[in-house]
Amino acid sequence: MDIESHLWVFLISAAPIVELRLAIPLAINEYDLPWPSAVLAALAGNLIVVPFLLLFLERATEVARRVGLFATIIDQVFERTRRRGAIVEKYERIGLMLFVAIPLPGTGAWTGSLAALLFGVPFRQALVSIVCGVLIAAVIVTVLSLLGWAGAAIAGAALVTLAALGLWRI
Repeated sequence: MDIESHLWVFLISAAPIVELRLAIPLAINEYDLPWPSAVLAALAGNLIVVPFLLLFLERATEVARRVGLFATIIDQVFERTRRRGAIVEKYERIGLMLFVAIPLPGTGAWTGSLAALLFGVPFRQALVSIVCGVLIAAVIVTVLSLLGWAGAAIAGAALVTLAALGLWRI
């Protein structure tokens, strides 16, 4: 078993923005890890941060806002999350799960945790919704990764279709 590759997958999955959306394809297609261990390492990395985000994100942003540059960045991230998180506001827990489950840039456990904070989703409900969303995203990303170039073409076509329909706004 390649511990170093698994550790990289874990760490990449724990990182904001890329999360398991990058870690699983990297693990399967570049590190040649078996998909079950790749998915487990990615899930562990992506999910380990969620309780901490839900518990401490509000306080961390309050502290970071005291620094001028961070305040501007945080305001931009919050505004973007509010716009993209309309599904969370409308459908609450199910919306939060779907928001996290759709494996697109700007969605995932980190942004889902921020959306839960912004829309006042209680800790326990947010945790369950985000975990379920991450599990769904892992299935989608794993299937697309196992399909190789065909999976990349499917993902690209879906992204172009969503953009064309105006359902995914940057």
